[in-house]
Order: sequence, then structure tokens, then C-alpha cells
Amino acid sequence: QVQLEESGGGLVQAGGSLRLSCTLFGRAFGTYNMGWFRQAPGKEREFVCAIRWTGGNTYYADAVKGRFTISRDNAKNMVYLQMNSLKPEDTAVYYCASSPMGYKWSGPDGYTSWGQGTQVTVSS
Repeated sequence: QVQLEESGGGLVQAGGSLRLSCTLFGRAFGTYNMGWFRQAPGKEREFVCAIRWTGGNTYYADAVKGRFTISRDNAKNMVYLQMNSLKPEDTAVYYCASSPMGYKWSGPDGYTSWGQGTQVTVSS
């Protein structure tokens, strides 16, 4: 059983930065691809970015490319999302998710476990 816990959300002004963290409990973190998703009010959940279990490959949605950076620390069982140049349209609940090694990871499919989410609000 994989459990994921996000932290680091909050309120920030447009142009500002936030770093989200996610801890994986219960399994060998190094065997999971990790992803971040978000869901804005009234919208469907969307893929934001992902990092392969090796840490050597990353993938970003066009909306965040060049502004967001995903990274992982396998020794700490953690994945991070550094968000820079935030825009009001980035406002959403952000979810951490895990995809077992060998599953799809560079898009919305393949994720089998989810955190509870953390709110990010960007004011204009």
C-alpha cells in the first residue's frame, strides 16, 4: 500500500514562487515514477509534470514548461515541484501521484496512487 502526502501549498502573488513536496510511505520509493497533477475549480484534473523512477527523465505539460521543475530525492522518499513565475491560472489543488516502474508515466495515464492534495492560490 502506497501512501502519498503533499505539503508546501499556500497563497502567493503572481510572479512569485512556491515549492511543493511529496513524501511516499510504504514502498520502495526508487521503483516509482512520480507525477504532479492539478485540479482547478470547475475543471477536470490535469497532468502537470512527471519524473521517471531513475530520475533521469522528466516531462512537462506545455502550460508549465520553463516555469516548473520536478525533482526527486530517493534517499528521502520525496519528490518536489518548484514553481516559479506563478500565474493566477496556476491556482488549483495540486496532487502528487505514483506510477509503478514499468507503467506509463509521461502523461496522465499509469498513476495508481494519489495524495490528498495541497491548495495553491495565486493572486493577481
